[in-house]
Amino acid sequence: MISCKQDHRVIHKIEGKQLAIDSTITKTTDIEDFILPYKNRINEVLDSTLAYAPNPISKEDGEFNTTAGNLMADIVHSQANPIFKARTGKDIDFVLLNHGGIRSGISAGKVSARNAFEVMPFENLIKVAEVTGNDVNEMVAFLVRSGRAHPISGLQIVLDKNRTLKKAFVNGKPILPEQTYYVASSDYLLAGGDHMGFFKNTTSITDTDYLLRNALIDYFKKADTLAPVVDNRFYIEK
Repeated sequence: MISCKQDHRVIHKIEGKQLAIDSTITKTTDIEDFILPYKNRINEVLDSTLAYAPNPISKEDGEFNTTAGNLMADIVHSQANPIFKARTGKDIDFVLLNHGGIRSGISAGKVSARNAFEVMPFENLIKVAEVTGNDVNEMVAFLVRSGRAHPISGLQIVLDKNRTLKKAFVNGKPILPEQTYYVASSDYLLAGGDHMGFFKNTTSITDTDYLLRNALIDYFKKADTLAPVVDNRFYIEK
């Protein structure tokens, strides 16, 4: 007769200790020599010039919209729309991103892939949400009261001298409450990040399988010159 014996040994305690990774750790020459060619190649790719910025591009140079925010939102609009159009037959109506998602500005001069990694170090994907005009109005109300220059493209918000909403447009047209609109954003924001809970009412979401950072890099490769400006996409009407 064959019998199976069960092992009843139980783990009662797990111990560990924190190992500091700092200047006290000495380099291993063999490892350094092995990775050096790969490191040099990565740096070569990251630092290759893709475009040129005649002026600094900042997330702090405007109250309601900024050069960095406008550039990023416009890039998402132009780069993601062909993908969305091919998959759905529809066009992206506007873009909404978050001010905090821009992690760095771009200095005047040569622009590289490394700059894209500095601006957008996260692995955020571009997704497109189907929403109603009522949802868009909720987004507009959020942007008005947020006090932050969240990046937008295709959406215009106009305030009166008292900083109260005067009018808002999508692609130059008034927002219709029952109309369907397609807004491109990041997967982080569609999940309610940065207090953007209004995305919970989305009818459907289309994944473009396109990293926001890759959209920046692809645009830099073909743009030649980056010269975004602070404009009237969100402003106070005098």
